[in-house]
Amino acid sequence: MFNALVMEKDDESGLASPVVKQLSTDDLPSGEVTVAVEYSTVNYKDGLCMSPKGGGLVRNYPHVPGIDYAGTVEASSDDRYKPGDKVVLTGWRVGEAHWGGYTQKANAKADWLVPLPDGLDTRQAMAVGTAGFTAMLAVMALEDHGLKPGNGPVLVTGAAGGVGSVATAILANLGYEVAAVTGRAEAGDYLKSLGATTIVPRDDLNETTKRPLESETWAGCVDAVGGDMLARVLGQMKYGASVSAVGLAGGAGLPATVIPFLLRGVNLLGIDSVMQPYENRVRAWQRVATDLPMDKLEAMVHPATLSDLPQFGADILKGQVKGRVVVDVNA
Repeated sequence: MFNALVMEKDDESGLASPVVKQLSTDDLPSGEVTVAVEYSTVNYKDGLCMSPKGGGLVRNYPHVPGIDYAGTVEASSDDRYKPGDKVVLTGWRVGEAHWGGYTQKANAKADWLVPLPDGLDTRQAMAVGTAGFTAMLAVMALEDHGLKPGNGPVLVTGAAGGVGSVATAILANLGYEVAAVTGRAEAGDYLKSLGATTIVPRDDLNETTKRPLESETWAGCVDAVGGDMLARVLGQMKYGASVSAVGLAGGAGLPATVIPFLLRGVNLLGIDSVMQPYENRVRAWQRVATDLPMDKLEAMVHPATLSDLPQFGADILKGQVKGRVVVDVNA
């Protein structure tokens, strides 16, 4: 028997609620690899999955949320993994369509797992989690499209959130000048501690403008906001610069023109972490191990247990979680 946070649906109301309860291995969905989970984390999607209606992501109940986890292989029918191997899982709709990481044991398809790279332990891997993994993919995409230190300031929107925090720390560690956008005045010192050189108030970029182009300001951008802010930022990019789009906290619309693409050669790069190919996952996790300063990572961490998860889930949906929540499922 082992503990898990389970979403159980009430037949009368049709609403789901979380409860920490004991399960047996017979309760687990089938999978090629059994993992003794050590740590998980809390992302925006996790907040949705723990909400009464599952955020439109959960279809079947009972359900174990948690879109990320890291732990040790207990058993495997796939030759790529053997008992004792340390592994990390992000994406593949685990925690949404499939049972996730808010549990002490999980079964997974071997293709969903990535070997934990040297230099990272399981707790650090979940301090990174999907948010940090996505941030690394975003930085890699900018570099693949020509971004280099010295090109000019790199903008990070939604910088105090999970993706933004890690992107800020990675970029600063790589030698970039980072301009961090936040609507929380109290987050300024936190962002500067991660390496941001400039704090940009959200209101400075929140309004659309009728001018399709403004002064060339940013050499690159990791954008977690979308909406009006992304439209505004596109018109401020330097010639040939790129924006990695990783989120839509400000809305899914994009009230922009094609002028920045046509006259400045700006690139808009879509970043998906869910279905990312295995080779790119391995590359990104290896880069995390070398390019994300672990002391900065530790400064972002809020520890949690399984019983803390409902509150963290509610808080993250309100934009009240700064940095990264690391869940010790065995605490």
